Amino acid sequence: MSIFASILALAAVCGGTVATYLYDEGAHPAARLAAGVPTGLAALGLVGFVISSFAGLGDLSLALSALVVAAPLALLARAGLRARLRHDARLLARDLGGAITRPSLRATAPLILVVCSLVLFWLVYGRVMFEHDGATYTGVDNNRPRPQVVGRNDDGAIYTGVDNNLGDLPFHLSIITSFVHGENFPPVHPEYAGARLTYPFVVDFVAAMFARAGATYEGALFWENLLLAVSLVGLLYRFALAWTSDRLAALLAPVLTIFSGGLGFVRFYREAAASTRGFTDFLWHLPHDYTITFDGAYRWGNAVTTLLVPQRGLLLGLPLALVVATQWWLATRGEGDEATRAHACGAAVEDARGKKGKKGRAKASRAHGEGAPPPYEPFKSVPFFSALDRAELRMLGAGVVAGLLPLVHAHSFVVLMLAAGCLALLLPRWRAWIVFFAAAFVLAAPAMWWATRGTAARPASFFAWQVGWDRGTQNPVWFWLRNTGLFIPLLAAALAWRGRDPVVPKRLLIFYLPFPVLFLICNVAKISPWVWDNIKVLFYWYVASVPLVALLLARLWRTNAALKLMTGVLIALLTCAGALDVWRVVSGASEQREFDRDGVAFAELLKRETAPRSLILHAPTYNHPVYLSGRQSLMGYGGHLWSQGVDYTGREAEVSRIYAGATDAEQLLAKHGVEYVVVSPLERTGLRVNEQFFTRFKKVGETGAYQLYKVARP
Repeated sequence: MSIFASILALAAVCGGTVATYLYDEGAHPAARLAAGVPTGLAALGLVGFVISSFAGLGDLSLALSALVVAAPLALLARAGLRARLRHDARLLARDLGGAITRPSLRATAPLILVVCSLVLFWLVYGRVMFEHDGATYTGVDNNRPRPQVVGRNDDGAIYTGVDNNLGDLPFHLSIITSFVHGENFPPVHPEYAGARLTYPFVVDFVAAMFARAGATYEGALFWENLLLAVSLVGLLYRFALAWTSDRLAALLAPVLTIFSGGLGFVRFYREAAASTRGFTDFLWHLPHDYTITFDGAYRWGNAVTTLLVPQRGLLLGLPLALVVATQWWLATRGEGDEATRAHACGAAVEDARGKKGKKGRAKASRAHGEGAPPPYEPFKSVPFFSALDRAELRMLGAGVVAGLLPLVHAHSFVVLMLAAGCLALLLPRWRAWIVFFAAAFVLAAPAMWWATRGTAARPASFFAWQVGWDRGTQNPVWFWLRNTGLFIPLLAAALAWRGRDPVVPKRLLIFYLPFPVLFLICNVAKISPWVWDNIKVLFYWYVASVPLVALLLARLWRTNAALKLMTGVLIALLTCAGALDVWRVVSGASEQREFDRDGVAFAELLKRETAPRSLILHAPTYNHPVYLSGRQSLMGYGGHLWSQGVDYTGREAEVSRIYAGATDAEQLLAKHGVEYVVVSPLERTGLRVNEQFFTRFKKVGETGAYQLYKVARP
């Protein structure tokens, strides 16, 4: 990224990290950094949007936004915080040094996890958006001959290496470019002129800020995605460690999440066996995904390839939700537990579940005392805040973070509010929960009011009864076994294992209860126009269930050699299908063209020849070059609009009538205030185009087969 864009990111991350000292007592510095990344970036997007709404998205707005989100750094004026930071810096250096020089599960394994995640996500997000190098594989299929490399004069074309990102990338680019090049304040829907943009857009606005600060679109997306993905791994680790107090389970949790999938590996082995190519060659050129398929057999998908890449809002919303849920657990569990003390001083607290009794508690206490951080009470002299205890301060911080979510990822906000309501009844620390809800709604209420006012979405399209989620005609039990593999049976075993030393303790079981309710709701009703979008809520059930399954696997691993071998097999079966889909992206076997070279050049022509908020008529397809220009579309892709609850059928018919040159075509152009019309291969392919009709308009530009006409006004 450019220097200016890097400064923006650094200001957000540093501000978000320092802000954790206000509420997250005892957190390890690595955990603070992991929480600071999504918190800082979300704050940057929201603050930047408010400032830019008044001053435009320019250098001044970017600089002011950086100053605001970096404001927590002013706390460094307090000697107590400076002492805490020095302590945490020494602690982090000690832990990193120990991880390298004295390898152990506690110190080295988390470092390996982070480094491997960094490498993996670097490779994955490098394939999200890229320009082609002029050659590609074609004809990949398990029953066809080996694909050949074919030359192609396609330099400058834009591709994605993730199949599930094919329709999502152009949509997110249309939002980003509408802010950068389209002066889209107040924001209207870039694919449906006249309708307000109520789609949660903060993650795209952050990318727009980076682009406006000098980053390329590829760079803006890559670095934002990479920062959030790696921080997500750290937050998954801390979340699972807080819930389970088991470091092995905490290490397994991110792995089970990242490589989630079902039994699709069975199909892979059948196809590999039937292929005329060798196994290695087949593995390098996988023909399709194995966790989500077009025949409807597999719909769950993989967390990375079907959610964290195409569903960009979730990539920011999920880390924020994990920050909130972790604070809930620590606040309602109490400040004296071993896991909290381990975070505070980095002590070698081994498996707390296996180290009970006076000796274990004494060992943890000594570790805590030797490395205890200096005291820091930021609100000691502030009347309202000084009345809050540590648990209530945690809830205050959790409420503020939750309040950022409505314009980041609305589904995440709804999940948190439902879960919080249930937990407030199950774990009634009333003052703490009142603090949480008050903080969350004070911040969220303006965003919710803004997002629901004047929307083009039809609320009735979001809700209907539908049993079995997206199973089609499959038996619901077999559908879930096929799509999640052994995950649900292992989850059931973890929950059912009671006795004197249950896998899931009673308090953890109570804390988990809201999430099966979410699973049940999503299996009896659709809560989005497209039922598959229920996964935005279902995935939270999965993330909450992962620590429980990981805890069972950790218990089995420690039992004996035979069960250790079986545990390794279970982990492989749980992650094999997901790993295949991630490998398909990393290996380059997956590749889809979004915009051809002439289309990219045509977008530049649009930016030169049209005003920023010009209204363009074009074919309603998912990958039109207009989306790269920042200009408004009379109507974009129907799939995008339908999934957002917009009834576009009337406008779609009018678009068809205009291109056909119907008798009322000019009246329809005037009705909508269309300023420019595009005639290109996309229009000629998807619509009946009356070429003679458009000769009456002035051609203002042409790139290859793409032509731009200006509509004359009487």
